[in-house]
Amino acid sequence: MKILITGGCGFVGTNLALVLKSKGYKIDSLDNLSRKGSKYNLRLLNNEKIKNFKFNIENYEKIQKLPKYDLIIDCCAEAAVEVSKKEIDKVINTNLIGTFNILKKVKKDKSKIIFLSSSRIYPLSETMNTIKSKIIKSKIKINKMFDENDNIRGVKTLYGLTKLTSEMLIEEFSYAFGIKYIINRCGVISGPLQFGKQDQGFISLWIWKHLKQKKLNYIGYGGYGHQVRDVLHINDLTDLIFLQIKKINEINNKLFTVGGSKTSCTSLKDLTRLCEKITKCKIKIGKISKTSIYDIPYYISNNKYVSKTYNWKPKRDINQVVNDTFLWLKTNKSKINKYF
Repeated sequence: MKILITGGCGFVGTNLALVLKSKGYKIDSLDNLSRKGSKYNLRLLNNEKIKNFKFNIENYEKIQKLPKYDLIIDCCAEAAVEVSKKEIDKVINTNLIGTFNILKKVKKDKSKIIFLSSSRIYPLSETMNTIKSKIIKSKIKINKMFDENDNIRGVKTLYGLTKLTSEMLIEEFSYAFGIKYIINRCGVISGPLQFGKQDQGFISLWIWKHLKQKKLNYIGYGGYGHQVRDVLHINDLTDLIFLQIKKINEINNKLFTVGGSKTSCTSLKDLTRLCEKITKCKIKIGKISKTSIYDIPYYISNNKYVSKTYNWKPKRDINQVVNDTFLWLKTNKSKINKYF
């Protein structure tokens, strides 16, 4: 099987490319190399003789000239939520027009598509309603979990809108043109090869700041650090997508919620304690009370449907996510210093 991975030099795309190449698939990448760490990851792909096409995904003229693929895995996105307020054209062009272009290519070549969507398709009101106060002074009790049946109507961030609209485009193309697809609606993903920043990849950022003994801040909801996210280990995601590829002729045209679930979740406060323990470093954590209009206090995925369908569930908890990321960062500290 010949596979194209868009965003193939990003965190998820690179991990997928390397794993699927090791399984015997013919892999190509599409990545404009604009993001931090992508050139580092490109060297990893080159070592495995994985070709990268360097151009923007909104350029359909170039996309239609690419070779024919049996499957396209669409990982390409501007995933930083806060960026979507500042760089609207970039987010729309990359996340929505990019997916539209890939769908036209899939239709033309009669390919299949696996699309990585986002938990941010849920309305801000749905996630905010899980917490009664705008200031969170104590640990949040884990109760509500989100799945495919939850409400999706309402304001959700411009980033979330592009991902939800992409989901809908895929469903429409499938109905009209017989395209086989899988949509994975993912929460936070982390692990080796992630170059983190404040509003995306916070696990790797947190570990890196501890390693370098640099200051961090708890931001929003009073600045207490009690916001909660589930975190999926990248290896658990690649395990799932490998299963989906093998079974895509039998299991297709499905939407799945995919995340760390209760198996792997953390607050920023608990993450700090874990980083201190693993890195043996303690740093100053500042406090910024003001909450972004796009921040949410809580998100946990319900994997029931995907687990039942593929007999899959996350094997790695938050401790292993942090430990594996720490080992990669520590081992490659001198090589990746300039990317953080």
